[in-house]
Amino acid sequence: MKSPFNARAPNFDALAIQATIRQALVSAGLDPSSGPMHGVTETIRRSLATAGLAGPSATDVSEGDVIDVAVHEVQTETFAPSGSQPGPSARPAGAPGSFDTHAFGKPTSQVKYKVYVPLRRSDVPPPVVVMLHGCTQTADDFAAGTQMNRLADKHGFLVVYPEQPAQANASRCWNWFKPQDQARGAGEPALIAGIVHEVVARHGADARRIFVAGLSAGAAMAVILGETHPELFAGVGAHSGLPYGSAHDVPSALAAMKGGRGKAGQVSGLAGTASGKRGGLTRPVPTIVFHGDRDHTVQHSNGTEIARQASAAYATQGVQKLQVDTQRNTAAGGRSVSRTVHTDAAGQAHIECWTLHGAGHAWSGGSPEGTHTDTKGPDASAEMVRFFLTLPGAGTA
Repeated sequence: MKSPFNARAPNFDALAIQATIRQALVSAGLDPSSGPMHGVTETIRRSLATAGLAGPSATDVSEGDVIDVAVHEVQTETFAPSGSQPGPSARPAGAPGSFDTHAFGKPTSQVKYKVYVPLRRSDVPPPVVVMLHGCTQTADDFAAGTQMNRLADKHGFLVVYPEQPAQANASRCWNWFKPQDQARGAGEPALIAGIVHEVVARHGADARRIFVAGLSAGAAMAVILGETHPELFAGVGAHSGLPYGSAHDVPSALAAMKGGRGKAGQVSGLAGTASGKRGGLTRPVPTIVFHGDRDHTVQHSNGTEIARQASAAYATQGVQKLQVDTQRNTAAGGRSVSRTVHTDAAGQAHIECWTLHGAGHAWSGGSPEGTHTDTKGPDASAEMVRFFLTLPGAGTA
C-alpha cells in the first residue's frame, strides 16, 4: 500500500473556490468588494496563493455568480426624487397600461417602486399583486422576467414592484435575515406595507385582495410579510425562498440557505410579529411555494419548510384539518413537477407546494427578457395568479 503522505495533492480551482465564497457572501447581502468583507475575501485569496492555489483577486469574480443562471442587462430608468413619473410606456400616470415610478418614505430613506396599471379595467376595485425581486435585480428586470404585467392585463389587477435601494443592501437583496426586518411596525416589512397602503388609496384598489410574491430574498421577505401583516395580505407566493425566522445574522443566513437550521423559526431576539410571539408562523395565510430540487443557492428543503410552517399555522389556530394530496406530472415545457395541495372540506386550496424536478435557482416559466429565469416551466406567474384569485379576502383564512 502506498503511503498517503507521498500521494499527490488533488488539483483545486482557485477561481471556483473564490467564486463560491463570493456567491455565499453576496447572496447574504454582503459586498465582498468593499468594507470589512473586502478584507475577508482578500485574506482568503492570499491564503490560497500561499498554498500555491493563486488566482485573480476575489474582486475580479463576476457578480453574475449570485444566482446560477445567465445574467442579462435590462434597461432601467432614473427615479424621480419624489412623487411619480411616467414609465417606459409613455402613458399618462395612472392610465391603463401605464408603468409609473414612485417614491415612498423620507427623502433620506426612500424606497422606489413601480406600479403597473392594467389595460383591462372595470368598475370593481382591482386586486393588487406585490412583486419582490431577488438579489441584484431591479423592478424593471423582475417585471420583464416574470411577465406579471401581461397577466395583469388579462385578469385586471394592479402590480406593485418595490425596489430595494443599494444603500440598504449592496446587492439589492431584501434583508430577510436581520431581526429588525422580520418584525411588524419597523424595517422593510413596514416600508412595503406602507407602499401597499399608498397604492390602494391612490388607485382605489380592493384592500381585501392584496397578494405578495417574490424570488429568493424577495420570497423570504414575502413570507415575512404574510406573518407580520396577515390582515393586509390575502396570500403569499414564495419562489426559491426561505421560511420565516430562518436566520438572525449572516452566518445563520448562510447556513439556512444551505438547508441547515436548528429549531426552525426560533430566531433569538425576534419579536413584533402579528401575534407578538416568537417562533414559526402564527397566523394562517394561504401560501403557494415553488422550488427547484437542484437549487444550489437556496436548498430545496427551504421550500418544503415554508409549506410545513404554513400548515402548522393553520393547525395551531384551530382551523379545520386540511386534506393533503400530492400528484406528479409533466409541465407543458417538459419538466417533471410534484404538486402538493392542502384543501379544506369545501375543496378550497390554502397551501400549494410545487417541487420543480431538475430546476435550479430561477423563476419557473419566466421570460429570457429578465434575469434569473427558467423558460422551461411550469409558468409560476400564471399558477400564482390562479391560486391568488380563487382565495377569500385577507383575514378570512
